[in-house]
Amino acid sequence: MQLNNDEIRRYSRHLILPEVGLAGQKKICSTSVLCIGAGGLGSPIAMYLAAAGVGKIGVLDFDTVDFSNLQRQIIHGTENVGQSKAESAKVTINRINPGVEVVLHNTRITSENALEIIAQYDIVVDGTDNFPTRYLTNDACVLLKKPNVYGSIFRFEGQASVFAPHLGGPCYRCLYPEPPPPGMVPSCAEGGVLGVLPGIVGCIQATEILKIALGKGSSLIGRLLLFNALDMKFRELKLRRDPQCPLCGENPIITKLIDYEMFCGILPEPANPAQNPDEVTVQEMKRALDDPKLGIKVIDVRDPDEYQIAHINGVPQIPLGSLPQRFTELDPNQTIYLHCKSGIRSMKALKFLREQGFKYVKSVKGGISAWADEIDHSVAKY
Repeated sequence: MQLNNDEIRRYSRHLILPEVGLAGQKKICSTSVLCIGAGGLGSPIAMYLAAAGVGKIGVLDFDTVDFSNLQRQIIHGTENVGQSKAESAKVTINRINPGVEVVLHNTRITSENALEIIAQYDIVVDGTDNFPTRYLTNDACVLLKKPNVYGSIFRFEGQASVFAPHLGGPCYRCLYPEPPPPGMVPSCAEGGVLGVLPGIVGCIQATEILKIALGKGSSLIGRLLLFNALDMKFRELKLRRDPQCPLCGENPIITKLIDYEMFCGILPEPANPAQNPDEVTVQEMKRALDDPKLGIKVIDVRDPDEYQIAHINGVPQIPLGSLPQRFTELDPNQTIYLHCKSGIRSMKALKFLREQGFKYVKSVKGGISAWADEIDHSVAKY
């Protein structure tokens, strides 16, 4: 391929780098990258790859833009709230560099479509936020011999690596052979994330992609880079390929994609979720609050900072982290409704109290978010 005069001007600061030059820029322009996720990590990744001139960028995301995304997902703007993330990302990418081909995959990646989609690209970058998709992406990349540029973020900490067994390094399963129990690791929606953190980690991932495209430098293959924004410190761990890895080891037993929801212990939603015997609705919680004669106690198990953002009048708070020290404040023979933001932590609290002998404990389905949607619109959503 040849660069025209406009492209030479656009990429001139690359062209004068001896490590890039004209030949290197042509490599970048000939590279195709699939960005799985157009959120916090996907935003800086896609934007900087577009600016660098990566010839083809696939954007895979099935979600829509929400107000809560805007604090970190800089590829989207206020005017994009409610729109498809993939389509919103395409507009921004084309604004940055109209010469980039953007392919939209406005769908959820699954075991049925992953191999077909990933096979179309040279490099895959993982900008996801859940374990089933991380394992699926890893396994598909290993089977197709595609570099998997990995990143993850939580609160103030991030990590990045490149998984590529076909290039001599380990895969994601070598680092994490088993997923954590469901609900053990809070999502960004539950635990929060510093807005600039995905920008830092995403830029590291974009850097690794460009180095792979150029064939220059020392990549993160065989290394896990850890970043703590509060301390402003980077650490590095050496990673080794596990000879017993079921996917990339000496005797692999995973030779095709599996059911990753089941592998991660995530059970399918029941046909009628309201019939879950451990849950009550926000309407039932309202009845309990309106009629003290029912003798039902409602407890908020969120953190104090969240309580300041939004709370339900008359509902006392015992944060989940304090429950092991404070559960004796509660009557084990009383019916107790537990609520959090969305129902995840309240289920953890329910499990803990059951283990302490509490028989009449229920989790409020949807938590205070459902309360704001269905009962009191004046309660802030966050």
